[in-house]
Amino acid sequence: MKEASVNVLGGVLATCSTAPVTGFFRNGCCDTGPMDRGVHTVCALMTDDFLAMSKYLGNDLSTPRPEFGFAGLKAGDQWCLCAARFLQAHEEGAAPRVRLAATHIRTLDIVPLSILRQYAVDLDA
Repeated sequence: MKEASVNVLGGVLATCSTAPVTGFFRNGCCDTGPMDRGVHTVCALMTDDFLAMSKYLGNDLSTPRPEFGFAGLKAGDQWCLCAARFLQAHEEGAAPRVRLAATHIRTLDIVPLSILRQYAVDLDA
């Protein structure tokens, strides 16, 4: 079951990425629901620094996994990150940029809007 598609700015949740297809529900949006224990709600623009940090922490997002239909991410790709991992990246100085319009409002349960705004690429949204 999917929660309402509302972004951190209170508007309609924008699509994060369809190439590669992202989101807990693999619908291109950072939607969430009760089954999404990781709260994959932050629409982030991947960077080499973030991908290296994530791999070091045990979540390798850059290596292709064809058996799961996953081509691997590279800098510039957009992806729905776990809110807690984004906050950790912020604390470690490796946070990627984010699209507020495509970041689900549930993110605010974990990451303050003031922190998200520091990395926003769409502050005019």
